[in-house]
Amino acid sequence: MRDPHELYEFATELPTDLGEPVLLQALTGFVDAGAATRIARDHLLSRPNSTVLVRFDLDQLLDYRSRRPTMLFVEDHWESYEEETLAIHLLRDERNTPFLMLAGPEPDYQWERFIAAVTSLVRRLGVRCTVGLTAIPMAVPHTRPLGLTAHGTRRDLIAGHRPWLQQVQVPASAGNLLEYRLGQAGLDAIGFAVHVPHYLAQSDYPAAAETLLTEVARVTGLSLHTDDLRRAAEQVRTAVDSQVAKASEIAAHVRTLEEQYDALMQSRHPQGLFDLTDLPTADELGADLERFLAEQSKPGYGPHT
Repeated sequence: MRDPHELYEFATELPTDLGEPVLLQALTGFVDAGAATRIARDHLLSRPNSTVLVRFDLDQLLDYRSRRPTMLFVEDHWESYEEETLAIHLLRDERNTPFLMLAGPEPDYQWERFIAAVTSLVRRLGVRCTVGLTAIPMAVPHTRPLGLTAHGTRRDLIAGHRPWLQQVQVPASAGNLLEYRLGQAGLDAIGFAVHVPHYLAQSDYPAAAETLLTEVARVTGLSLHTDDLRRAAEQVRTAVDSQVAKASEIAAHVRTLEEQYDALMQSRHPQGLFDLTDLPTADELGADLERFLAEQSKPGYGPHT
């Protein structure tokens, strides 16, 4: 393996009050139902005094032809280029406590070298815990509280969370592999995957971002402002309720999901696991609703808001 330290550079000097910060991991390019990770990331980066602390050499990590950045053409010239960045940002919470966030596109190449680089930074920056953010589509209704799948390198890091699944094999992601490798290195890492109603997975769903950041705050002790996300979530909920109410068939699908959800919440297995074999599939219950919402989407609600 080539030297991992050559993949990054410090963009500024380390602050003297960094302490033992939390590192949030918000890579994009893997599953992100409802754009929850992106919304949470953008919400945090919009805070004042956000600073790029470490910048990665993305030219070595990104497949530009599979994920082409955009350029703006104006009349007779190229006006701008939306350059991708992969960086560790230094932020501060409501109490001025510093914390870090790894944000940018998931690397296409050199995963192990990239993870070795991040691991070395975790050690050098004195990170006490790395927290990954993910959002996955689930056959759940938008009218019920959002669930979370929690995982970590030690069980006590996610105390209070009961498993939703016993075993499942999924495609790997750089973020999940990072958590796994940090655990092998004896470093603390956890991850949260918020459950987004599958029929809303292609739309911006700020309620899922709010759920992620609320749980991050609870577990890490950070004070994270989420009022803007809560207001946006209420607006989306109102829009979805209005659209669902216009079609009796769609409303029936949502009621079926509600009944399934309520029954499962009341019949948890002794081991604390859900039996998901009785859940309706997205094809069975979500196709009509997805199509309906796509056709009825309004300004301020949809995948491009």
